[in-house]
Amino acid sequence: MQQALETTHPLLLSQPHACSYLPDKTARMLFVNKDSVPSKHIYSRLAAQGFRRSGQLLYRPACEHCHACIPVRIPVSDFSPNRTQRKTWQRNQDVDVRIHTPELTDEHYRLYQSYLNWRHPNETRFQTPASDYAALLAGQATCCIEFRIQSRLVCVAVTDILIDALSSIYTYYEPELHNRSLGTFSILWQIDAARRRNHHWLYIGYWIAASKKMAYKDRFRPFEKLTEHGWGRVE
Repeated sequence: MQQALETTHPLLLSQPHACSYLPDKTARMLFVNKDSVPSKHIYSRLAAQGFRRSGQLLYRPACEHCHACIPVRIPVSDFSPNRTQRKTWQRNQDVDVRIHTPELTDEHYRLYQSYLNWRHPNETRFQTPASDYAALLAGQATCCIEFRIQSRLVCVAVTDILIDALSSIYTYYEPELHNRSLGTFSILWQIDAARRRNHHWLYIGYWIAASKKMAYKDRFRPFEKLTEHGWGRVE
């Protein structure tokens, strides 16, 4: 994805580094200078140009010879869950959902670490200290969506509230409840929340066809993907 940028905000280009998603690939990132915090309005415009938030940084891939990372968003008014997703929604009707301001708590951090240890066993780069987790919550427009079963915290979706969309930043859940498909349920809940807020989209990050960890995004159709020609629908 190499779309022309429409912003006067100061941008920087990172040095080449190992790609987090594709082995043997080198990546570069274009990012907003962290000393110049954009407003929610500017953040919303940058999101529409393929930018994502990581900690306090807004970034998008700028790899010279690879365009595998494709920004995707769900047009919430047009989305209709498939049969499996409807079953997931019904299976989790006993889940209590609340929206909170972002806060570093022991309860959240323990669940986060448990999820990482299950999702990425033996990968030292995912041994995340509390300070790194706190950075995940550092966005000006960020909220934490808590999912509880009988008061037990089972899932958290870190989500940014933009002018015309929600942006799902990171979701983690209780590994022993993976059969509930809480990750899918959290996306379905955010789609519904965006619709209720009269937002147009839910941004769900980058779709990478060659990455199994990103394959789940292909199941939420229709979605829109960003190319050099702008946003186009995938049915």
